[in-house]
Amino acid sequence: MKLVIVESPKKCETIRGYLGKDYEVMASKGHICDLSTRGKGGLGIDIENGFKPSWIIDSDKYETVNKLKAAAKKADEVILATDPDREGEAISWHLADVLGLDMKTTKRLEFHEITKPAILEAMEHPRTIDMNLVEAQNARRMYDRIIGFNLSSLLNKKIGSPSAGRVQSATLRMIVDNDDERKAFKPEPYWVIELTLNIGGKKAVATLSKVDGKAMTRVKTEEKAKEILDRIGDSLTVVSVKKSKKNIEPKLPFTTSTMQQEAFAKFHFSTSKTQSIAQRLYEGKDINGEHVGLITYMRTDSPRISPNFFYKHAVPFITETYGEEYLGRMRSGKKSALAQDAHECIRPTGTHRTPEVVAKSPDVSAEEAKLYRLIYDRAMASVMAAKVVDVTTAVLEKNGIEFKVEGNKTIFDGYERIYGEFDEDETRIVPEMKEGEEASISKKKSEGKTTEPPSAYSEAKVVKLMEEKGIGRPSTYASTIKTLIDRKYVSSTGGILSPSESGIKTTKALKTYFPEIVSDAYTAQMEVTLDQIEKGEAVFLSTMQSFYTPFIARFKEVTATMPKDEDERTGDICPECGSPMVVKKGRFGQFIACSNYPTCKYVLREEKAAPKETGEACPECGKPLVERKDKKGRPFVACSGYPRCRYIKGNEERKKPTFNPDDYVKECPRCKTGHIVVKHGKKGKSDFYGCTNFPKCRYIEAIKK
Repeated sequence: MKLVIVESPKKCETIRGYLGKDYEVMASKGHICDLSTRGKGGLGIDIENGFKPSWIIDSDKYETVNKLKAAAKKADEVILATDPDREGEAISWHLADVLGLDMKTTKRLEFHEITKPAILEAMEHPRTIDMNLVEAQNARRMYDRIIGFNLSSLLNKKIGSPSAGRVQSATLRMIVDNDDERKAFKPEPYWVIELTLNIGGKKAVATLSKVDGKAMTRVKTEEKAKEILDRIGDSLTVVSVKKSKKNIEPKLPFTTSTMQQEAFAKFHFSTSKTQSIAQRLYEGKDINGEHVGLITYMRTDSPRISPNFFYKHAVPFITETYGEEYLGRMRSGKKSALAQDAHECIRPTGTHRTPEVVAKSPDVSAEEAKLYRLIYDRAMASVMAAKVVDVTTAVLEKNGIEFKVEGNKTIFDGYERIYGEFDEDETRIVPEMKEGEEASISKKKSEGKTTEPPSAYSEAKVVKLMEEKGIGRPSTYASTIKTLIDRKYVSSTGGILSPSESGIKTTKALKTYFPEIVSDAYTAQMEVTLDQIEKGEAVFLSTMQSFYTPFIARFKEVTATMPKDEDERTGDICPECGSPMVVKKGRFGQFIACSNYPTCKYVLREEKAAPKETGEACPECGKPLVERKDKKGRPFVACSGYPRCRYIKGNEERKKPTFNPDDYVKECPRCKTGHIVVKHGKKGKSDFYGCTNFPKCRYIEAIKK
């Protein structure tokens, strides 16, 4: 039996079915190890000894690791098949280390879609763990730990901010800068002029283009607009008519960024929601009795489509369904200097699984069907023929005032045959006209408007900027925005992001004391350095040293000079020491406490209302029964004599012993000072014998029936 280890449990059954009975497939459930918080500064990194990391197994992964160890001992061979990116490579490396596998010989599978051909192809051509990828991921983790731990601790002490980070702080700065620009914006009035023309019995809309030879599409005053309308009279003369054919190429297939942007634009999905849905589509769904991955790997910055998919899937499907005239070509687009291009685009794994077929599956939700259709149609449209339109531009003039009539007419729909549902191009037909012809004006319109401030950034816009500026990578776009929301640095309303006071204050402090941390160039250069490590073009140790030395010097300087924010005074005096009372911030929000902390630890606590009595008496001690609520807000009735009396109404039957506890009372054999008595299990669990010295002594015995 051979053991294959993947990341997600949802992949196990699918891949096991592809490989057959001689294989067992288990999941690591993501990362199994992380940096410890031991050592100098709690970094888990030995800086003095070559930036040696201290990795520990995550506490919630002990059970998973033990099961993997047991399975690995029984297996004839262990094969690692984690996700095809830096994080996946690091997870394989940790698995090999924890399971005692040979790094040089252990097989590592790489596949970008969960389909039978892709899995079998990966099995035919395994590789070993790529240590350059591992070192790049380890460097990223250490960058983030060093910057995050140090800055978070400093900002928390100085201004009460919860955290800072290499990627999150640069992203937050973009949102805050946008907010500043919107607040500083001063609206200005302007007027637009539009005419409705009558040409040969057909109507056309003309817009202002020039005044006395000078380009002008809008005017600054209402008086100027009125003057222009008075000058043109009741008709315009056609000066020129130009016609041309235009080929409109389809958009490229999705990358992580463009998928998140389009899903927000079409469905108002948040970035994290889009990524979560895409993850489920990648891991697989039951379609016509087969559990199969529906899309390729959803973390990519490349719009490249594979030749295999184009020639074996797209070409026959397009020609058979729409005709050869609809077949286009593979288009890779302009490669960004910051793109890794490690994976191809996000596309369907098979053209025969059309959106209509997938939507009919009971295993596919409505939202999953929507995103799948978007991905499917975008990928297929990208290799279809261009849309062809007739473009007409007519120039009309009177008394030095020029207007334009522009329009287009589709003569071949091309890729719109499949992507037309998502295309928002407006078609405007221009009526036939000849040079020298007069066009009567049936309606004149002068509309006053004001300039609009820059739009507030949406989640999709932030993702686009992160990609353009090289801040983060496809795997971190959604999680970075979620972190900013969770830290309450920004709020998201309908996908529109607004910075909070805490976010603004944190950004201001970082721009003042650590301008490089929130700089696009600094963050992007770090990503370039990580790429160089991945390609073997840079050495891990030297890059870490060149980063750490100037950073820690600046950190120490700021720690000594940065002033601490004074807490807001309430105007009250501490009843215990007489110092002023102030508003402080804690993990669970604001609270009022003494300013003389830690000498005086007085905290003002709100008086809780007395519980309401029910009018009944406790059957065990006779005290009044009262209404209470548990931690989840659920009401219950209990004795007011708590904690001496623990009677809860309705628990009589569960707590009633089925035997006489006096039959079994003895000295505790472990601590010798306590006694063994009957204990009641929580949440309906069986009763048992336990020591009265709990929790100091945790000795227990089962009750024999």
